Amino acid sequence: MTSQVVLNGLPVGNKDAYEYFRKENKEPLRKEVHAAFDRLSSRYNPIVMEGAGSIAELNLRDSDIVNMSMARYAGAAVILVADIDRGGVFASAYGSIMLQTEEDRRYIKGIIVNKFRGDEKLFEKGRRQMEEICGVPVIGVVPYLDDIHIEEEDSVSLMKKSSVHTEENMINVAVLALPHISNFTDFDTISRDPRVHLYFTDDPSELGKGDVIILPGSKNTIGDLRAMREKGCDDAIIAAAARGCSVMGICGGYQMMGREISDPDGVEGEVAAAEGLCLLPTSTVLRGNKTIRRVEFTVKDCEVTGSGYEIHMGETEVPADASPLVVKSDGTCDGCIAGDRVMGSYIHGILDNQEVTDRLLAPHARAKGLPLKSETEPYRSYKERQYDALSARLRECLDIELLYKIMREDD
Repeated sequence: MTSQVVLNGLPVGNKDAYEYFRKENKEPLRKEVHAAFDRLSSRYNPIVMEGAGSIAELNLRDSDIVNMSMARYAGAAVILVADIDRGGVFASAYGSIMLQTEEDRRYIKGIIVNKFRGDEKLFEKGRRQMEEICGVPVIGVVPYLDDIHIEEEDSVSLMKKSSVHTEENMINVAVLALPHISNFTDFDTISRDPRVHLYFTDDPSELGKGDVIILPGSKNTIGDLRAMREKGCDDAIIAAAARGCSVMGICGGYQMMGREISDPDGVEGEVAAAEGLCLLPTSTVLRGNKTIRRVEFTVKDCEVTGSGYEIHMGETEVPADASPLVVKSDGTCDGCIAGDRVMGSYIHGILDNQEVTDRLLAPHARAKGLPLKSETEPYRSYKERQYDALSARLRECLDIELLYKIMREDD
């Protein structure tokens, strides 16, 4: 019921749902959104804007800043995307259009029917009926594309992931399922490694069966640390590390692995400090300013280079006699490593660098007789190939000329 509001990449405070959606609280944000659009429109054409949720939430219309309100400001051509997989697609599309004011309704120029299963010819009659009742053309029908893999938008998708280890001869990589998990796409690359079985869990017994345990980023580090302890996951992780399991923390997970996290300014709430897992000799102080930057780095003690990004609240102190995990291109160090198997870093995307992943998995690959090097396609080229495949399929499914015509008329 509470979210951190991030404006132009920087946090501006926490809001509960009621406070955030009040009309008067949205006006300053509306001005910022309009200013952002004006900056972009002075440099680019066309501009694609993505709405959020439904365009027909009547109770939220006055406070809307991302759907029809924004379309009205921009004079945008609106394409309504209707999810047929949920059922009720005719009622959804018709209701969404008819519940608009007469002014807003004229911005809606077409409909795309998404996630269609089966033979599209069976929907030809439905397509004509939808156009008749809605008064706008159906630009295309997009099938349910389960062979194209694009990064998920939010953590709801984690409910579909595996939550248990495997008995097959694979490296079990357990990601701790935190209540406020963030940046879960950090694990997309390692999950595609044929040597790896990756699963998300907050069950202490399942965590203990992982060869590798990863503590992910968190939107509320102290709160998630408390939740971890309530379930007994802290003891399971410490015991696993003691018997030779590899443990890695990323961002908030890295902070949890240290000796203490303090929050003197109440950045995350009322808890002033919390003891960490003491797996690393570090300590963290949470601050109001958020660090946001792309980074390039060299893995400590070798010539391997990589890249990623930082986005975190807090500063972590690493003792002078401790070993950093990587050295960034500006000469500063990041992270900490204790022995060969316990490590942490602030860098999101660090596991997209195959050499880092190979180093993390090496002792377990060796023990199981698996290859020490992954044959997984580099993440950047894999991701580009997925977007290219999606683009090609959409060109087959949509009336592209009609879409271009709508865009030209809007100009």
